[in-house]
Amino acid sequence: MASRLTGPGAAGRTPVVAVRRASARDAKRLTRLVRTSRAYEGPYASMVAGYRVGPDYIEAHQVFVAVAADGRVLGFYALLLDPPELDLMFVANDVQGLGTGRLLIGDLRERARAAGIESVRVVAHPPAEGFYRGMGAVRTGTEAARPPAVMWDRPEMRLPVGG
Repeated sequence: MASRLTGPGAAGRTPVVAVRRASARDAKRLTRLVRTSRAYEGPYASMVAGYRVGPDYIEAHQVFVAVAADGRVLGFYALLLDPPELDLMFVANDVQGLGTGRLLIGDLRERARAAGIESVRVVAHPPAEGFYRGMGAVRTGTEAARPPAVMWDRPEMRLPVGG
């Protein structure tokens, strides 16, 4: 089960993006995506400052990466199956808005559906709530801040997997 995205890219290039299972070798690149995310600048910076996506996390969880034809990792997500939850999702700053996030959510839905899951819990980074709503997620509540790890309340949502 591999999702693919093709379409116009920067400067007229046509990128081909495939989603594959992450491996321990991806750990440093995934950590870099998290730590350099512009979505976590300003008041959110402390959340990702020392964050690490380690090989142990990748081996223990369902982690999938969107990879360009040249091998560059453009984004990733981690799907927890029991209970179903989107644990992490990040897209490289320079490809946001080009369909990589949509591709990753589509892949997540395929994998969740194959596992018999009807919906996935998402506790969203506040600036990402609009993206998840655009993907069909419905707000179900608020996850309260848990200082010092998380200093702000976050929207809790349900993302339907679909038939």
